[in-house]
Amino acid sequence: MASDIYLSVIVPLYNEEESVGPLHASLKNVCDDLRVKYEIIFLDDGSSDDTYHKLSELHDRYPEVRAIKFRKNYGQTAAMAAGFEHAQGEIIISMDGDLQNDPIDIPRLVDKLEEGYDLVCGWRKDRKDKLISRRIPSLVANWLIGKITGVPIHDNGCSLKAYRAEVIKKVSLYSELHRFIPAMSTLAGARITEMVVTHHARKFGKSKYGISRVWRVFLDLFLIKMFARFSVHPMILFGLLSLPVFVLGLICFLVLISSGLSGIVLPSVVFLSFFLVGHFVTMGVLGEMVLKTGDYRPEIMLAKTTIRENDTHK
Repeated sequence: MASDIYLSVIVPLYNEEESVGPLHASLKNVCDDLRVKYEIIFLDDGSSDDTYHKLSELHDRYPEVRAIKFRKNYGQTAAMAAGFEHAQGEIIISMDGDLQNDPIDIPRLVDKLEEGYDLVCGWRKDRKDKLISRRIPSLVANWLIGKITGVPIHDNGCSLKAYRAEVIKKVSLYSELHRFIPAMSTLAGARITEMVVTHHARKFGKSKYGISRVWRVFLDLFLIKMFARFSVHPMILFGLLSLPVFVLGLICFLVLISSGLSGIVLPSVVFLSFFLVGHFVTMGVLGEMVLKTGDYRPEIMLAKTTIRENDTHK
């Protein structure tokens, strides 16, 4: 249904009962000053504390507050995807619920978005987190993500972002892909920039993230790269994978017929190599058939993303 809501703020929460009240008060002050119709969507990601009870109280008192509760902890990506799906505003703001992001930056993000961008990423330039376990792995991950995806964002992990609803609702999020929203948005042709935002030290509780998630980031990064490069023509990917196997099988076959070697090792290598080539080709054909017959629009994959370098250093 059509809605006249201009701004939606989505906030995933997991065991953040102490932060709910102060965060809502700060959000309400900032959004009221914007003088637009807005909604605040809190997403309780299966908290085991009193988080949802406090959200329910806010919902009863303030009509602009909506609360969604997951039966168990599914992770931040699932919570953000649910928030994007239920948001009714033309512009969507996402942020963490631990009070480290500051709602005071929301008007600046909205103004930057109105300059013609589809996604504005927050950059925690003066980040208030632990050096070894958070900041250094983040620096390495952001550099690697920028090099591999071609989207040079300084801080992919910052949840404080502004989106045009028509763009972010086209982005399919699952697994741990909330870290790669800028890269995923390129598939929808988003115009992206970033701006420095305020970052505070955690006041309550403890971080739900740590260095143990590094391996997941690398796996998801590989997935994003493969998806961005080969999603239009998966046959190219499987063809490239089959090429070295085909060369190995061909060399072994030529050696076998020219020298007349006996035994079972070389014939077995030839057979397995050609079998794998056939398997890769079959997978490529199946991938192409899925794209041609499924609910998929490859034209949006061909769009280019624009990042203005002069905006990234302000």
